[in-house]
Amino acid sequence: MRALILALGNELMKDDGVGLKAGRILAEKGYNVLEVGTDIFRLASHYRGEERLIIIDAILSDKLRPGEVVHFSGEEVFEKLKAEIRSAHFMGAIDGLKLLMALDERLKGVEIHFIGVVAKDIDLGMELSDEVDGAVPKVVEMVERLAK
Repeated sequence: MRALILALGNELMKDDGVGLKAGRILAEKGYNVLEVGTDIFRLASHYRGEERLIIIDAILSDKLRPGEVVHFSGEEVFEKLKAEIRSAHFMGAIDGLKLLMALDERLKGVEIHFIGVVAKDIDLGMELSDEVDGAVPKVVEMVERLAK
């Protein structure tokens, strides 16, 4: 099954750059990675019919510890990220993805996975917190299993 990995985030906002960091590691390993940054709508012009989308992003949560990694799939992505956990972006990437799926017939049957890392610090700066940086190898491993 062909997979497209979407690396989300803003590397100028500390922990919000975790998706980009993990995505770059995966790209160096030869995986199909699209850096969308904070613009999920870039997917529309780069989507080539991959059957599986794997999204990597920072998340905000009051219930989970910084650096904790979560994995949601299918409809659970939309349910969990709307209720319990918040995107680190103004219009959540997941809301944008849902809109894209409604507008683009090619995305209707795609299998969706979301790998999120709980951010500790979303503020100006380019360094990840120790907790979030320590989670990157686990994220890469999870995505590699899903992308096969």
